[in-house]
Amino acid sequence: MKKIILSTLVIITLASCKKENQTATDTAVPKDSVAVTSAPESDKTAYAFKEVSPENMGDYLAKDNDTLYVTNFFATWCGPCIQEIPHFKKKMQELKGKPVKFTFVNLDNKSEWNKAVKQFASENGLTENIILLDGQKLDQNFYPKNFKQWDGGSIPFTHMRKGAKTDEYLGMMSEELLNSKINSFLK
Repeated sequence: MKKIILSTLVIITLASCKKENQTATDTAVPKDSVAVTSAPESDKTAYAFKEVSPENMGDYLAKDNDTLYVTNFFATWCGPCIQEIPHFKKKMQELKGKPVKFTFVNLDNKSEWNKAVKQFASENGLTENIILLDGQKLDQNFYPKNFKQWDGGSIPFTHMRKGAKTDEYLGMMSEELLNSKINSFLK
């Protein structure tokens, strides 16, 4: 019952930011084993963000190979999420060329994808690392099916996976904690 209530609260929270409805195309384009679609472009300078369905997000999180996947769930309206981004960016630069893939899963409302998310991506140089997940498509089974400890009740949330080894962290990570967790996978 608690998970249902928490999932409902997340959906309501995400829906409360909604300003207008936008429709996304459903043309699937496989990339890095995740079927994605491009968000609608409102003008010629719009970014072609990748949208992933909850089902495909689960497939992405379950990858079992020698690459370290660092997946951070965030929203542009989340202060702690924004505060930890510089730590991730620094680590991305440090590990450039290594078998490590950083992905930022944006949970903003669809109406913000071409506004706040576009601005955030541009300001932080993360356009290629952001994928969009429509929180209104998440059901009560998404969280227990994909995570050991995250019930969707709060963000930021970071999931790491390399092979069969996983790590989950709920809350804002310090630079030291992020380094420690990533280094434990790279030993």
